[in-house]
Amino acid sequence: MELRQLRYFDAIATEQNFTRAAERLGISQPPLSRQIRALEEELGVELFYRDTRPIRLTEAGRVFQQQASQILVATEQLRKSMERLGEMPEKRFVIGVVGSIMHGAMPDILRRFRAFAPDVELELVELTTLDQVAALKTGRIDAGLGRIRIADPANRRELLHKEPLVVALPASSPLGAAGEPLSLRDLAAIPLLVYPSQPRPSYADQVLSIVRDRGVTPVKIIEVREVQTALGLVAADVGYTLVPHSMRHFQSEDIVYCPLLDENAVSPIILSQRMADDSVLSLRFRQIAREVLSGEGEAD
Repeated sequence: MELRQLRYFDAIATEQNFTRAAERLGISQPPLSRQIRALEEELGVELFYRDTRPIRLTEAGRVFQQQASQILVATEQLRKSMERLGEMPEKRFVIGVVGSIMHGAMPDILRRFRAFAPDVELELVELTTLDQVAALKTGRIDAGLGRIRIADPANRRELLHKEPLVVALPASSPLGAAGEPLSLRDLAAIPLLVYPSQPRPSYADQVLSIVRDRGVTPVKIIEVREVQTALGLVAADVGYTLVPHSMRHFQSEDIVYCPLLDENAVSPIILSQRMADDSVLSLRFRQIAREVLSGEGEAD
């Protein structure tokens, strides 16, 4: 089986016509047909119903298309990654990260990685989890640390840590005066600030799911673009927000942080990397991230 044959098969499956597929590929139809016949003979199955117009995939063809598409996507990503590396004057490793993780374990992860690879240019880019998926595909980043479970066949995901959520309240709120643990029901009469409003799905959906699963209906939900905006509005006595435990480092005399009574109210930290990337730098970054985050609490 050759990569060329997978491309030929994909073109036919897309165009549903041998003639149009041949034109798209820039070849004549006879060699295209011969290559598909050779592929079918090697596999021992027929991939197309040829007596229909347009032609259709057989059941075996549909299964083969799913697997072939993943191979072609991975091959294209590999090609783009190699092009990007060829254009670089020196080694570089780029990490995409959501804003809330920057306030936690990220500095320690970066210090350890720099110690391992002092000659590598290390770059940090703030990206939502959804944007990280696209950036990995195009080779813009080499690793992503996010909080949303987004499945993609071209990328591998690993849950590194489950970080407890805490309540950020205005310092003027009587609920936060003692700094005691609070339940979500205690907060139902206060507007809930969630972030980011776009793109979705996001950490906002994660928080809203936690609140609704507990049978709590906030008096008002306010969506904002960034965690800094949410905390600014908390300081202005507009409402409360739920943030990962590490965000307590964001200090303001107008904000107090209280634990949640619900120990299952957590936000995951998920590492995403390209499925085919087993470079020394990527493997070492994965190991360092595991080691650092395993000391942050419950790991999975």
